[in-house]
Amino acid sequence: MDEDHGPDTIVPADTSQKNSIGQRIRLRLGNVRHAFTTRDGLVGDYDYGFLLRPNLPFMKKSTYRSPFFGLNDKMPVCLGLLLGLQHALSMLAGVITPPLILSGSGGANLDQSQQQYLVSTALIVSGILSAVQINRFRVPKTSYFIGTGVLSVVGISFSIIPIAQGAFRQMYANGYCPSGEGGAPLPCPKGYGALIGTSAVCALTEILISFLPPKVLLRIFPPIVTGPTVMLIGIHLIESGFKNWMGGSGPCANPASAGDQASFFALCPNINAPHALPWGSPEYLGLGFSAFITIILCERFGSPIMKSTSVIWGLLVGCIIAAACGYFDRSGIDSAPVASFIWVHTFPLTVYGPLVLPIMAVFIICATEAVGDITATCDVSHIEMEGRIYESRIQGGLLTDGLNSIIAALMTMTPMSRFAQNNGVIALTRCANRKAGLACCFFLIIMGIFAKFAAALVAIPSAVLGGMTTFLFAAVAVSGMAIITRGTDFNRRTRFILTTGLALGYGATLVPTYFDKIFTYSGDNHALKGFLDAIVLIMETGFAVTAAVCMALNLTLPEEMEDEDVNVQVVELTRESTPPSKGEVAEGRENPNSVL
Repeated sequence: MDEDHGPDTIVPADTSQKNSIGQRIRLRLGNVRHAFTTRDGLVGDYDYGFLLRPNLPFMKKSTYRSPFFGLNDKMPVCLGLLLGLQHALSMLAGVITPPLILSGSGGANLDQSQQQYLVSTALIVSGILSAVQINRFRVPKTSYFIGTGVLSVVGISFSIIPIAQGAFRQMYANGYCPSGEGGAPLPCPKGYGALIGTSAVCALTEILISFLPPKVLLRIFPPIVTGPTVMLIGIHLIESGFKNWMGGSGPCANPASAGDQASFFALCPNINAPHALPWGSPEYLGLGFSAFITIILCERFGSPIMKSTSVIWGLLVGCIIAAACGYFDRSGIDSAPVASFIWVHTFPLTVYGPLVLPIMAVFIICATEAVGDITATCDVSHIEMEGRIYESRIQGGLLTDGLNSIIAALMTMTPMSRFAQNNGVIALTRCANRKAGLACCFFLIIMGIFAKFAAALVAIPSAVLGGMTTFLFAAVAVSGMAIITRGTDFNRRTRFILTTGLALGYGATLVPTYFDKIFTYSGDNHALKGFLDAIVLIMETGFAVTAAVCMALNLTLPEEMEDEDVNVQVVELTRESTPPSKGEVAEGRENPNSVL
């Protein structure tokens, strides 16, 4: 008979349970001791030369096939750290690019110390929130999860850049952000605070989407919608990358827009910068090209670790040439603190009405991209891509993306999304181990804490950064093309949807001010003014227009019959309409085209 214990009665713990917990602790301590004190645990028998062996024409190609490390397989400590560093370097350029653009002359025009802070914070936040995604926790007393449990790393989303740039232009035009004499834009921390504050609220969109079944989500947002949208995001970003390549995307690209300060921006980035030159100078073209061609050479001749980090090698070569030629300004590096962390600088969090609808669209796009990216990660990790566990990874990934974006906003950072390029690193190194992913998070956090490193990144000349980001943004556009080709059958219906959506999307991307004078309201109704500004912002954002048009047409246009089905129906109709000949009836034979 079981003994009844009251709520205040102390029940002795089960001895067997105590023993099992103790055994697990001793086993883990033994594994840690083995990993750090033995050659097998530290180095193992992995061929490290495989990662470092270049692909030169006169060298014999290696036939070595590295072992596959699954999610929880044991792996040497040194190998985990090396592959984690490779993951961190492969995503470094993608993490730092959005804060550099949004805090620079094409965005909120923040001062140098704030730009350095945002670059450091982007690395720290990416490391912390990637660790949340890589681990997997069940929400207590529910069937829902937080995290995917696979090597899913997250960084700052590129999707927010076109929306934010359009919003900053609007803020400077309507006086929300200050301008100096002649209309030259001044630093606008208030505008950046509005961007991250609105993002925190709109992240609830992705949290709600995470509770939808993945099949429903893909039915609403199929590749015919997400593919051209991602492609337009990349195409829009290429414009800013190319402008930077030729000297800068700020006032120096168009000095007349700086008003009374036109003479100050007659050279790029300004007349006080070291080795300043007019926008479009051949020296800038050469600097950017040095980074661009290095990326190509790494892909052709580089070792596996160089191929997956080719963007960083391009940036490094460009910086060496720029430093040798006197383009670097060391003042920011010298004045930067040794270390930095979150909340060294803060921004006033507000909700900017015109940004709400566009950023909600950004989170919807990020959610649909996440479904495909988690599926790809499961594929290269050699784990199931259907069933309850797979669907729980989708749900956990989307829920965590939404929560991460809220946390990121509270940490002064724009929305987060997962980085697809790391799937290529997994496939190349055959390592899907979570330990390598956590090592990646560690290196990202360390790089972010050392503020001198962030200051050096901010000091990179625009031409070098432009050569790198042009390649990076083109990769985004190609990803959109891949989504279309993998998930879409090209027939008359899909070609019509793509033609209509891209016609308007390309137009809004190439002529972003075409909608400026459509609404002429200038009254005191701030709610109406904000609503009209939101419509203008959406209509002048090419990928938002393309997403809306493609989604509407995909839901309303009827599915067309395939050519094979049409041919079968034509044959059947022909048989039904062709009577047997008199000779065939007399002989008791049917016409071969008749069903009688």
